[in-house]
Amino acid sequence: MFDMTFYKGKKILITGHTGFKGSWMCKLLVMAGADVTGYALEAPTTPSLFDMCQLGSQMNSVVGDIRDLEHLQMVFDEVKPQIVIHMAAQPLVRESYQNPVYTYETNVMGTVNVLECVRKSDSVKSFVNVTTDKVYLNKEWEWGYRENEELNGYDPYSNSKSCSELVTSSYIKSFFQDRDVAITTCRAGNVIGGGDFAADRIIPDCVRAVESKKDIIVRNPFSTRPYQHVLEPVVAYLMIAKAQYEDKKFAGNYNIGPDEADCWTTGDLVNLFCSEWKKQTGYEIKWINQYDGGPHEANFLKLDCSKVKMKFGWKPRWNVQTTMEKIVEWSDCYLKHGDVTKCMEKQIEEFVK
Repeated sequence: MFDMTFYKGKKILITGHTGFKGSWMCKLLVMAGADVTGYALEAPTTPSLFDMCQLGSQMNSVVGDIRDLEHLQMVFDEVKPQIVIHMAAQPLVRESYQNPVYTYETNVMGTVNVLECVRKSDSVKSFVNVTTDKVYLNKEWEWGYRENEELNGYDPYSNSKSCSELVTSSYIKSFFQDRDVAITTCRAGNVIGGGDFAADRIIPDCVRAVESKKDIIVRNPFSTRPYQHVLEPVVAYLMIAKAQYEDKKFAGNYNIGPDEADCWTTGDLVNLFCSEWKKQTGYEIKWINQYDGGPHEANFLKLDCSKVKMKFGWKPRWNVQTTMEKIVEWSDCYLKHGDVTKCMEKQIEEFVK
């Protein structure tokens, strides 16, 4: 059971709040009665879940660049947050090959800037830096990576997130050993859910194909990924932020991923989408393999989540099949111009119960 009542009235600052994952987190915190401030660029996609749900009118939404330390510091000074969740990032592997400098500036110096503001703050008690499962040196082995494995992401995105982890570790050792500030990094697997409109992601590609009445194009159907509903890591981040706020001993590094049964190939995931779409809507859709020999991406990657399970008794709530039911439910509502905010609220309530 996730205790939403803890967040009632708490001052929370979220970077990257206008993105897909950030929007689900903001919605959950608004429902919990938190005093939420977001700091991010304008929503990264059109359409965007953040704008669609009119979240900007339900919280303090600040448009700002994570690379702008002076502006970020002003927001910290004004808001005086108690809990900070850092999710602002350039999050796409392919984009990182095209714009490596921007990727490193955002993902590395952005982390430095947030940690610098936390260092100068006298209000922050709990800080969670959200990275990725791709921080590990990927050896394409069959077992999951543990938190003490070597960090050395291959591509500029993954590597910049490895650097973000190292920056966080250095700040903890250099500045926070004797302070009542708990700091954690969370490494999550691939998140999917309703309301993701990003480019180069498989579920948004599926929904766009349905919308345009075309076949789904799958670039790499044989890559295996740990898939989980977006609410899995979002609720886990908030669970950890609460625990370490109350007791610093819970701070650390945590993998947040699905069970092994939910490591699926992209092709199998798309098959599941097609069958669930037909089941719920009666509409048949198919996909075609169009491997494009694009830039290097890991073929096999999964996480060992024993640590978060042992420390918190945490476990995933929705498997991939249930997750796909929720994705199709939300996406069908969206394509039929239904009330997606109400659908989102319903799914959050189902999840936290």
